[in-house]
Amino acid sequence: MTIRIRGFEEEKITRAIIRRSMEDWLNIAETDVVIVGAGPAGLTAAMYIARAGLKTVVFERRLSFGGGIGGGGMQFHKIVVEEPANKILEEAGCRLEPLEDGLYTLDAAEMMAKLASKAIDYGAKIILGVTVDDLIYRGDPPRIIGVVVQWTSVIMAGLHVDPIGIKARAVVDCTGHDAEVISVASRKIPELKIAIKGEKSMWAHRAEELVLEGTREICPGLFIAGMAVAAVDQTPRMGPIFGGMLLSGAKVAQLVIGSLLGKGV
Repeated sequence: MTIRIRGFEEEKITRAIIRRSMEDWLNIAETDVVIVGAGPAGLTAAMYIARAGLKTVVFERRLSFGGGIGGGGMQFHKIVVEEPANKILEEAGCRLEPLEDGLYTLDAAEMMAKLASKAIDYGAKIILGVTVDDLIYRGDPPRIIGVVVQWTSVIMAGLHVDPIGIKARAVVDCTGHDAEVISVASRKIPELKIAIKGEKSMWAHRAEELVLEGTREICPGLFIAGMAVAAVDQTPRMGPIFGGMLLSGAKVAQLVIGSLLGKGV
């Protein structure tokens, strides 16, 4: 069988990329929810928040999604989760392998791909290669009303290029160990009286409990989930088990939905 490909001139390709990209950016310039970080907590939060009908955009500073999922434990390709977090992955279409009572494994690539795919299917927009560099706030006491973004490549190059602002009704920090968004709020809006204490050493079970417990709205308009909670609250790290991350993402989604729509997941 002969396969013939239809050819297009280079300028048409360029116009298509720019036109559709600009349409997206014009649409997300004012959104309901900005989630920062496309790791396990961020993708789970995006899945549920978008499913609730809220306009949701996820900004990820890297050119790939998944956060710590891909690295697993010492780069082994299996991920460990426990009940009841397995229900979240089953809802995303993941195939779980029972290991023992209440404990499951699955491939890291499948977890990343299917969480992201389900979030996108529900309407979330995931934008890669974008860093949230600052926050937008109003009022006294302050309320967070958006984020300031820049291409990660610009930051890495050390160029002085002014960023742009994105308005949002809620911002969720799912950036992991560095709590990048909360760090900005702590440093640049001292009235919030937020401190980054840094996480403790590993205690897996207790870490998962405390991260889930500490998932919250940390100040008006700004929510925190995943390992960013450990950085703020100085709780232990959990290592390569991901149930707490998934459940934290689901919890923050419920909090955001309740705040903006008055209902749960």
